Amino acid sequence: MSARGSRGADALARTLARAGAKRIFALSGNHVMPIFDAALDAGLELVHVRHEAAAVHMADAWARLTGEPGIALVTGGPGHANAVSALYTAAMAESPVVLLSGHAPSGEQGLGSFQEMRQASVAAPLVKAAWTTTDAGVVAWDVSRALRLAMSGRAGPVSLNLPTDALEDEASADDDPPADDARPEPIALADARADALLERLAAGQRPLILCGPALMTRAGRSRMAALEAACGIPVVGMESPRGIADPSLGAFAQVLPRADVVLLLAKRLDFTLKFARAPAFSMVCEFLQVDPEAGERERSRRCVGPRLVSSARADAFSAVESLVRAAHRRSPLAGSWRSEVHAAIDHRPPEWEKAAAREPGRLHPVQACRPLQALLDADPDAVLVADGGEFGQWAQACLSAPNRVINGAAGSIGAALPFAVAARLALPHAPVVALMGDGTFGFHPAEIDTAVRHGLPFLAVVGNDARWNAEYQIQLRDYGAERAVGCELRPTRYDEVAAGFGGYGELVTDPAELLPAARRAQASGRPACLNVMIEGLPAPTIHRFS
Repeated sequence: MSARGSRGADALARTLARAGAKRIFALSGNHVMPIFDAALDAGLELVHVRHEAAAVHMADAWARLTGEPGIALVTGGPGHANAVSALYTAAMAESPVVLLSGHAPSGEQGLGSFQEMRQASVAAPLVKAAWTTTDAGVVAWDVSRALRLAMSGRAGPVSLNLPTDALEDEASADDDPPADDARPEPIALADARADALLERLAAGQRPLILCGPALMTRAGRSRMAALEAACGIPVVGMESPRGIADPSLGAFAQVLPRADVVLLLAKRLDFTLKFARAPAFSMVCEFLQVDPEAGERERSRRCVGPRLVSSARADAFSAVESLVRAAHRRSPLAGSWRSEVHAAIDHRPPEWEKAAAREPGRLHPVQACRPLQALLDADPDAVLVADGGEFGQWAQACLSAPNRVINGAAGSIGAALPFAVAARLALPHAPVVALMGDGTFGFHPAEIDTAVRHGLPFLAVVGNDARWNAEYQIQLRDYGAERAVGCELRPTRYDEVAAGFGGYGELVTDPAELLPAARRAQASGRPACLNVMIEGLPAPTIHRFS
């Protein structure tokens, strides 16, 4: 322990370690150096990043892949401001992240202290809760509360600000909270309600269960599969900003209007579901809902009115467990509806088998993605990271893996490289393949340096079409080619950028070279970047004709 004895910073570090935290994604700064010191005694690993937002993105990916809270640590003022933007991605992904931010001393509030800012007010719109601790004696309790809040109900980020005097003043270990104080509080679904929900679903001809991002982790998908097997009703998870048009869901949008009763299982009825309006849904479709938040249940009632025929309060995982038990008490639904839904989701256009670029020295996005499935199939814990506008959608449509981390319903881009770093830490022996557009790469390229310093190899595949293609496609569609302006990029050698940070890089312009180059990149044992020159096509729109 520090020669200064037990401080608020030590109480914080002890609380994190006692709650099971292993590492902190951090960027140093004046306000938080006591925590860097305290982490040594608590056995917490510091993953020292190059931008505060990257620390939050890493904590986000860690949380999604491990099911544990992800911890980000940044300094106050501008450091906190830099980190806050990444909280929106975590919030929309329902990812339990705790952002710990340094803060001006409590004793100097309102006096114009160094980097003084109303930090809780800045973060509040993007998190479940945001507050500033008051003194060293409550730091541990506030950290414990932040961990519990992040994991309880609808999971999501929490922001806790830490004044420097609260970190440096004395805090006795005798006053630490008990270990179980940081545990989440489950919200169970009563067995009788679970029975009633399944009864109502079974009364429909084409029932459907739609699940939100909380269940799109590997553990969540396993529970979704168990629920579907037990009840015979299609269970579909959603986490993409493209919603029902998510390319990884194939032609799902084609069958959705046929559903006559839908259970929203911790799934918001929002833009991703077209607000339940026609033609996305039948206007006589009935809705059931299980959600931990009263506000979300009220939102659904505003959208569909009396068609919301039942609503219950429970968190996603507790509700699934109750529904599985209820399903085992009855016979699974028979019929062809389940296979029809999955046939639509699995559908991919047959012409993709022969997809080829029309421009020399370029790859069609399918050519840039599909060969990488061989790397993902090589390990039962493989991780697919997909991020970006149009190219990110091609990646999601073409590839699958046991673990998947995407930008999520936030629709933001830029997190792929931090996601890949955290994925390598979460699953140290599994391949991590991160596909991103060239615009995405530009947000956090310096995190390749983070990966090199910490010895964290992964494969980044940059689909380089030398433009912000999602926006360019909007310009073409809405304004015409003659008014397409401002979205151009240079065909930058991102592979050389990676090499400059100490990683491995290759340029790929020939489809036949993609997989061999990927294997060489993996064999390098370094963070690697394949700079793949692609044809700038719009994101796939998948139709199914039967």
